[in-house]
Amino acid sequence: MTTNAFLADCRARLAFDLLSNTWNAVVLWALRDGPLRPVELRERIGGISSKVLTETLRRLQFNGLVERRPLPGAPPRVEYRLTGLGRTFLAPIDAVGAWAFEHGDEVMAAQERGEAPTP
Repeated sequence: MTTNAFLADCRARLAFDLLSNTWNAVVLWALRDGPLRPVELRERIGGISSKVLTETLRRLQFNGLVERRPLPGAPPRVEYRLTGLGRTFLAPIDAVGAWAFEHGDEVMAAQERGEAPTP
């Protein structure tokens, strides 16, 4: 059995794919304290369009990390919350965030020193 993280069917690659989308981690982190309606998520996150938020929530729901719950009353409203599986993904997000906090200045300095890539 192979554990090569670069194979298409490897579970590690699945996790890397989930982490590689910026909005996935941001939305999951925004939901860490409890359920939110889409408008509340947009306010908490900032800089995300309604369309991108909807796409992200659907992707996270498809992957079992977020659940969508209708709220009673009119007009129809929904809220999103982390699933148990989604809660387990907060630890890796936190680890990446801690790394970024510790090394972000170094990365930005390297970017400033570097030349623009040639086509």
